[in-house]
Amino acid sequence: MKIGIPRALAYYAYYPFLETFFEKLGFDVVVSDKTTKEIMDLGIEDAITDACVPIKLFHGHVRNLKDRVDYVLVPRLVKIKHDATFCPKFLGLPDMLSCSIPQFKNMLEVRVDLKRGRFDLFVLCMKFAKKFKKSFFKAYNAYLKALLSFKNYTHQFLQGGIPPLGIVGQKKNSPICLAVLGYPYMLYDPYLSLDLIKKLINMGVYVVTPEMLREKDKQKQAAKLKKTLFWTFSNEVIRSAYCLFENQNVDGIIHVTAFGCGPDFIVDKLMEIDAKKYEMPYLTITLDEQTGQEGLNTRLEAFVDMLKIKKAKKEAAMA
Repeated sequence: MKIGIPRALAYYAYYPFLETFFEKLGFDVVVSDKTTKEIMDLGIEDAITDACVPIKLFHGHVRNLKDRVDYVLVPRLVKIKHDATFCPKFLGLPDMLSCSIPQFKNMLEVRVDLKRGRFDLFVLCMKFAKKFKKSFFKAYNAYLKALLSFKNYTHQFLQGGIPPLGIVGQKKNSPICLAVLGYPYMLYDPYLSLDLIKKLINMGVYVVTPEMLREKDKQKQAAKLKKTLFWTFSNEVIRSAYCLFENQNVDGIIHVTAFGCGPDFIVDKLMEIDAKKYEMPYLTITLDEQTGQEGLNTRLEAFVDMLKIKKAKKEAAMA
């Protein structure tokens, strides 16, 4: 039996767990092709006009998969932590797809609501296995292997790698260190992000992303906000920013956001205001399906050059 996983949205945050769990259960896992203009155009054709580009892209990846597999996994992400939920479009994703994509009869909707953390995840995995008549012991083994796979994935980030982009190591002695903050599905899809991270590394920049910061360090920053934000990924981004503001271990921050993303508009404004307080150079890159390479290249080059000049002046003054 073939189960398809769209290469979009939550895929970039949780794919090691998903792929390992389904494979160990005995499914033939098929991941949709890497994002191309054709996949993007398919998504634009089906999705509602005012949807943000990641949602449009998910539609395209479903179209890329649905005729090649028995089931297409479409998670209804509600909660993975007790203090926040996901964007409304994540919550309503299965409903949008069932209305937008013609003849989508093999959607496998899975509601993910992990209020109690690891225990709820275990129960969810066991229920899924039971639905497909897999034994408890096989499901339990698949669950443990999936947890280990995800642990190894997060460890690679903490070692300075960026696994979704195939980046194993970076030059730690790079003259400029930049934080690139944003949601995983914006940062790690090379087509959607216009390969922004690799462009920076090719400019000699050492890149830090939210996943490269320790979870306990980010959690300590929760008190910096008067009120916890409603959205899981938004909290990850803004807590990462405060962590970097406080430690001052980067030369600047680039926030990568999707045009039309309501939660991210709030996050961007909060980070921009506080970046001024901490005198941290800050750049917002807003992407959609129309964004071109040349404009992005110019902005990145100008920002990196500005930071190099600023650092050289600082070092000269200290000499």
